[in-house]
Amino acid sequence: MLLTRNKLKKDLVHAYHILSYLKLDDHTYTHLSVHSEDQKSFYIYPFGMRFDEVNESSLMKVSLDGNVIEGKEYQYNRTGYIIHGFIYQARRDIQAIFHLHTPSIVAISSLKDGLLPINQWALHFYNKISYHDYNSLALEGIEGKRLTADLKENFVMLMRNHGSITCGRTIQEAMFYTYHLEQACKTQCLTLAMNKGLSMPNKEVCSKAVEDLLSFESNLGDRDWSAWVRLLKGKHS
Repeated sequence: MLLTRNKLKKDLVHAYHILSYLKLDDHTYTHLSVHSEDQKSFYIYPFGMRFDEVNESSLMKVSLDGNVIEGKEYQYNRTGYIIHGFIYQARRDIQAIFHLHTPSIVAISSLKDGLLPINQWALHFYNKISYHDYNSLALEGIEGKRLTADLKENFVMLMRNHGSITCGRTIQEAMFYTYHLEQACKTQCLTLAMNKGLSMPNKEVCSKAVEDLLSFESNLGDRDWSAWVRLLKGKHS
C-alpha cells in the first residue's frame, strides 16, 4: 500500500525522534530515509541536524539518482545518496532504510564471526544477515553497487568496522529490526566480556526460533511502533 506524502514524512520524523530517545543516533553522522510516494525518490534529513531537531518541513526529497528535489537550501550528505539511493534502486521491496553506527553494533561488526545466535534478540537474524567489508566512506557509485550486492535478499547488514543498515518493507519493520539488532549486539558485547564458555542453541532450534520470531505477529513492527509514538506524544503533551 502506497502511503501519502504527509504520512511518510510524519512517520520518518517519528523514526528520527524514536532513535534519538533510544540514544541510537551518532550526533549528526547517521541517517534514515523513507521511499517517497512516487517511488522515484526518497526523504532524508539534512546533513548537520541532530535527530531530535528533525521536523517535516526540514526533510529533503532526493531523486534515486542523487538530485535534490526539495530542500536545496540544506546541506546534503553524499553518503546518504550512495547508501539509500542505490538500495532503493536495486530493491523495490524496500521502503525504509536506517543507517546507524552505535558502539555495540560497530563492535560486533568488527568481529570475524559477526553476530552470534547466543540470545533471543540475535535469533531474529539467524541466516538473515549480510556483511559488507569496510572501504572507507561510501562516496562513490561503485561502493553503492557493492553495498547492494552484499545486502542480497536480506533486510539487515553489518558494515564491517563501520555500522549497520536495517531496511524494511515499512518504516515500522525497519525500526523493529534496528531495535532488535542493537539489543542483540549490546548483549553479545556483555556476554563476551564475561570471558566464559558460551551456551548456543543448535541449528534446528535457531531455525525454528527465527521463523517463530518473525511470524509472531502480522505487520512486523506495528505494535512496538505504536507504543513508541505514544511515548513521543506523551513527552510533548
